[in-house]
Amino acid sequence: MRRMHIGLQVDDLDESIEFYTRLFGCEPTLQRPDYAKWMLDDPRVNFSLDTHGSGQPGSAHYGIQVETPEELAAMRDHIDAADLPRSDQADLVCGYQLQHKSWVTDPNGLWWEAFFTEGVVDEGYGTAEMPDP
Repeated sequence: MRRMHIGLQVDDLDESIEFYTRLFGCEPTLQRPDYAKWMLDDPRVNFSLDTHGSGQPGSAHYGIQVETPEELAAMRDHIDAADLPRSDQADLVCGYQLQHKSWVTDPNGLWWEAFFTEGVVDEGYGTAEMPDP
């Protein structure tokens, strides 16, 4: 099953965590000093906040999270069949998780990722760098 992902850059993480905790009615699933994530089931969304990157507060990237490597392969096949150029990343730490990703950009330059997460890691937030389009 797929889950929508919204990764939002914020100025004040504590203030944003308090706001979204109240909005969603639950505490973050994963929280670090520079990151917070909610794995919501209704609606089925992976919503994360971070203080990394070079964009303005409120800038975001979007994605589709899959549950298995096979689903990621199917998403990559779908992207290729749609004739969309993609950039892949494997075995990277992002948002305190080991992930494998494929990126595409929309006509306005908005980043979308298809990704599979293997699990949580403790060695740091990871990369905030996007691949070359």
